Amino acid sequence: MYALIEFKGKQYRIEKGTVLKTELVPQEPGSKLDVDSVLLVSGDVLKVGAPYVAGAKASFSVQSHEKDKKVIVFKYKPKKDYRRKRGHRQPYSVLKVEDISV
Repeated sequence: MYALIEFKGKQYRIEKGTVLKTELVPQEPGSKLDVDSVLLVSGDVLKVGAPYVAGAKASFSVQSHEKDKKVIVFKYKPKKDYRRKRGHRQPYSVLKVEDISV
């Protein structure tokens, strides 16, 4: 059984036990999170929402909060002695799918 969900402006295909790397969520590691914006659920019968499947939800547990690899932003204009170097590390959350219910 798998499902398509919409979470934080992005769509994910999940199954039970799947580990997701998503945008940072405000919950503490170890806490539970429920998402009810389920777009599609496959099982015995494929259920497609318009836009969401009524009564369906996905339960997650927050595993950890981490930072992604550093991205270097380098601006340069030739012959003008203009150089700017900045780095950025995007924070993200690791979520594990506990259950998909219809």
